[in-house]
Amino acid sequence: MGIEEVAIPVVRSYCSADACGWDDLVARACNGTFLHTRSFISYHGDRFRDRSLVLENRRKRMVGVLPAAEAPSESEVIISHPGLSYGGVVHDGTLRGAVMVGALDAIASHYRSLGYRRLRYKAVPSIFHAPPAEDDLYALFRLGARRHQCDLSVAIDLAERGRVTRRRRHSLSWAEREGVRVQEAWDEIAGFWRLLERNLASRHNASPVHSLAEIQMLREKFPDAICLINAKIDADLVGGVLLFLSDRVSRAQYTATTERGRAACASDPVMEHAIEIARKRGCRYFDFGTCTLDEGRSLHQNLYHFKASFGGAGVLYEHYELDLQLMRTFRWCVCMAPVVAVVVPAAPVNRRSPGMRRAGWTHAIGGK
Repeated sequence: MGIEEVAIPVVRSYCSADACGWDDLVARACNGTFLHTRSFISYHGDRFRDRSLVLENRRKRMVGVLPAAEAPSESEVIISHPGLSYGGVVHDGTLRGAVMVGALDAIASHYRSLGYRRLRYKAVPSIFHAPPAEDDLYALFRLGARRHQCDLSVAIDLAERGRVTRRRRHSLSWAEREGVRVQEAWDEIAGFWRLLERNLASRHNASPVHSLAEIQMLREKFPDAICLINAKIDADLVGGVLLFLSDRVSRAQYTATTERGRAACASDPVMEHAIEIARKRGCRYFDFGTCTLDEGRSLHQNLYHFKASFGGAGVLYEHYELDLQLMRTFRWCVCMAPVVAVVVPAAPVNRRSPGMRRAGWTHAIGGK
């Protein structure tokens, strides 16, 4: 069997005429969610200077996209994407192995030619992949990127949920005795948003990433992907959670409770209801959201413990940074020739490798 060269996709800038094709690609991608669609990204308006890219094969078919924009306060930096929880190369499953290395190399060269010095890459967390799609992380390693941020979230595998602690079961019973009632109720979004804004301001000196008007607009665009669950005692709104639901993952985007709600353990029935909705929707994971600050260098252990006590465990949200100016030196030293995939007949295999001996072939990737 001979040597087969890898076909690296062509990289070009996104334009508005690509919007429908972009969203079609995301819909059939192995690692895309509705956050990657132009329909979602467009809510930012002109807040960011868009620098998104399209990747096409030799037949001009779109095989991948990269949502990206110029960093608001650093004009020499590209982020994929500053307005999203995660960005990264979203693709149809064809950008694997050496092809992905070449694709990210081409992306980096494109941005370097535009005068940018660094690329910050928010990888899609593994729980959103179907099937696994972490070839981009290997490509970033090959190109010399460094991990500059690592946030820790907690997620439940709904097919194999971990142990729910005794305290969670007790709190759920307590909420029931206190008269907490839980339901889906989007018409309560304005009241929930006021509660959320008060909570974030008083407890964290912060505000929601989205405005009420923005979240209402997004709900109109994605009625099946954005869900509000409220908790009430009598007529009093005491807590709730706003969910972003993709095919594989339901994510708690915003949560809030009042003092009365915390005393009644209202968060427990809210979360259990949210977990049940995720299961009924066919999601594989329920993601509680991150528990870290300062680019992952500070862990809120009590918050992590609370989320994990529902039967969850850690999931990483990783950010990488690639120095576009140093890449030439890196490539010259490490990868002086185009990357190729090589498939050759197997040489005699060591008897300690019966699996390889039975297969009768070997597969290697490297420089020619």
